[in-house]
Amino acid sequence: MAQTTTPDTADTAPPERSLSALDRYFKITERGSTVWTEVRGGLVTFFAMSYIVVLNPLILTTAPDGTGQFLADGDVTKIAAVTALVAGVLSITMGVVAKFPLAIAAGLGLNAFVTFSIAGLDGMTWPDAMGIVVLEGLIILVLVLTGFREAVFKAVPKELKTAIGVGIGLFIALIGLVDAGIVRPGNPVLAFGYNGSLAGWPMAVFVIGLFLTVILYVRKVRGAILIGIVSATLLAVVVEAVAEVGSKSDDNPTGWGLGNPALPEKAVDVPDFSLIGNFSLFGSIEKIGLLAVALLVFSVMLADFFDTMGTMVAIGGEAGLLDEEGNPPRTKQILIVDSVAAAAGGAASVSSNTSYIESAAGVGDGARTGLASVVTGIAFLLATFLAPLVAMVPYEAATPALVLVGFLMMMQITGIDWRKVDVAIPAFLAIVLMPFTYSITVGIGAGFVAYVVLKVALGKAKDVHPLMWVCGVLFVIYFAMTPIRDLLGV
Repeated sequence: MAQTTTPDTADTAPPERSLSALDRYFKITERGSTVWTEVRGGLVTFFAMSYIVVLNPLILTTAPDGTGQFLADGDVTKIAAVTALVAGVLSITMGVVAKFPLAIAAGLGLNAFVTFSIAGLDGMTWPDAMGIVVLEGLIILVLVLTGFREAVFKAVPKELKTAIGVGIGLFIALIGLVDAGIVRPGNPVLAFGYNGSLAGWPMAVFVIGLFLTVILYVRKVRGAILIGIVSATLLAVVVEAVAEVGSKSDDNPTGWGLGNPALPEKAVDVPDFSLIGNFSLFGSIEKIGLLAVALLVFSVMLADFFDTMGTMVAIGGEAGLLDEEGNPPRTKQILIVDSVAAAAGGAASVSSNTSYIESAAGVGDGARTGLASVVTGIAFLLATFLAPLVAMVPYEAATPALVLVGFLMMMQITGIDWRKVDVAIPAFLAIVLMPFTYSITVGIGAGFVAYVVLKVALGKAKDVHPLMWVCGVLFVIYFAMTPIRDLLGV
């Protein structure tokens, strides 16, 4: 007798062979997403982090190297083109290899460290400084390939991993508010707006963009974040055309934070990639000595090492991709690509590249797979030609997305048992110190050190994983780096 198909069988998902090769490779349907959702999420991530194409050149040309030379002779267009190129290639690599919705670009904070703390040393040149970045990336890659970096990640208690995600959520929300001018340096620490009020058209654009994005999100409109960014940018263009606000400066404190949202005279330009390969791997040793180079590499490496850990946990948590221990899928592949990105950024003379927490914007809009990172990467590659259009998006139009994503990541806080004080206090320190110090690394370090100290104080030292001891000691050294360098005279 021929078998009949039961209703239950008929209602199941289509067999794997009926799915497209793209769907099967990236596990799009398996993760509850669609191709269009991934494309949209990738574009949202690009718009949320596209500011780096403008900001990285500005930071790297802020000061000369130890010989008085500026990177690329101060030509920001060369740096912008290579910044976009490296971000594009590595984001695509992350998507294809790690299959994770995490984009890559030049690391903020790391680029400032390279500019002021490495390149600015007496006798150092830009190629020497970028050589140190390449060394750091190669060392981290070795740590990944030997399994050490992944082992450290898995040794971190689940509650601390959750706290890292929450802290990063607050951190990126603060970044959004600061970049938009809603929160500013004040007396004694921070202040609201300009002279205590929301003055100027750019702030109005931010507020309108924020409320539009939030309203669309709560009404479950697909593409809410992308619609918010594009709409706020168009509004900014109209405002600039009518009111001629201009960029922010000492004489114009209520101007646009970054970029002038005016239609560019030239939308397409031929990129110049001549900076690629302009580095000296060991030239810095001759200039400042082996010990000083070792300390600089250690400083950059520790920040890069744990920033990525926090970022991939936060993104994985927001996307619902973490396992029971708080680990994202294909952890090793994520870390390998991130390590290669660090070295590639130095080799291309645009500073260490790293995983971007702004990827959470795309995840918040529905991205769940590496296809989103591929889309982000393609957008960056196009940006090498379309830099003038990317520069149209001011902070005030892009940062509402970061505030909303901060809220979404904050929701993970329920995963921490606040009654277990030996874990809750370290988690609290990790959460609050990330935004308060404007550093993911400091927050993670404080949480790690506090965790080890409290376990020892409570007679539970045996509960501390050996690698957590190693990390605790390394962070103590990291926090005391300045007096150590003074003591050693380097």
